[in-house]
Amino acid sequence: MGDDLMHKIDLEKYEIRTDMAIDLTEKDKENYKPITYVKNNVKVSWLDLGKDNNIGKKPGSYLTLEFEDVTDDDAKKNVSMVFKEELTNMLLKLGFNKNTKTLVIGLGNIKSTPDALGPFVSDKIIVTKHFFDMGVSVEDKFSCVSSFYPGVTGTTGIETSDLIQGVKDVVKPDLLIVVDALSSSSISRVNKSIQVSDAGISPGSGIGNKRKEISKETLGIPVIAIGVPTVTSAAVIVSDTINYMIKNYAYNKNFSKSKASKLVTKPVNYLNKEVLATNDDKKTFLGLVGLLSEEELISLTYEVLTPIGYNLMVTPKEVDFVIEKLSDVISYGINHSLNEI
Repeated sequence: MGDDLMHKIDLEKYEIRTDMAIDLTEKDKENYKPITYVKNNVKVSWLDLGKDNNIGKKPGSYLTLEFEDVTDDDAKKNVSMVFKEELTNMLLKLGFNKNTKTLVIGLGNIKSTPDALGPFVSDKIIVTKHFFDMGVSVEDKFSCVSSFYPGVTGTTGIETSDLIQGVKDVVKPDLLIVVDALSSSSISRVNKSIQVSDAGISPGSGIGNKRKEISKETLGIPVIAIGVPTVTSAAVIVSDTINYMIKNYAYNKNFSKSKASKLVTKPVNYLNKEVLATNDDKKTFLGLVGLLSEEELISLTYEVLTPIGYNLMVTPKEVDFVIEKLSDVISYGINHSLNEI
């Protein structure tokens, strides 16, 4: 039945946009098996993608950290420590040492909160290059670091990559770290994950506004891209909500038959439970739509919302507060991995 409903949908036309490699690889677990472990309640995943990957991502190492919260002080501290440790591992893979000159770039629009992560982080970076330039004695624990945020092409009229190329030619760094807000095709990862990659970045690609690539190939020096998904699309929210509705229906149907249900007095997070929704459950609850695969369902929602202009990019209402906390986490990791402090 799903095939009958979906036969006219052009999947290329309604491409699911995401900057997160893990969004794409988790759908093909046979071919992509990241090294995964948990540290201080933070899920860490390392994945190396080759040139022959079929998910459209540049080859390179991709590190993903997933967590529940950074608004609580203890949780933020845990995520900060894990991020610092894992970023240090990425830097060591690229040959970083205390003599390395690093340029940190904060990509994004400081006037748009969901896109302001890069500039916020840039403002919190410990910069030392001017001391080295002036011959001022700098403690051995500090490396040479400079930082700036170039704004966005829509406000400067200048291609961001061209600005970065110009600054790079003047500063002559050995390493570039770029920080940017990303897009995810998973609600659960919005503001709750960090991606680090040595494959570079194409600003705006996740929201269909792709700019020139910033990478080792274009700049001639290693580039580490750090990003947090701060937005997702309305189509993703709709399709995920339909899947959650089915799981909720299946959970309530099975749980209501158990004796334990009489002892529960508050809502239960059914996503943390082993819930198996049968095809009969899906058909009973949502008819033909319930029988669609996840890929078919999200493609259908894209097809419905995109032509009428309702496939909006959406961010959580508390984004102002969370972005501030996330910028603390990322700046802490960068400062403490570039310097022995």
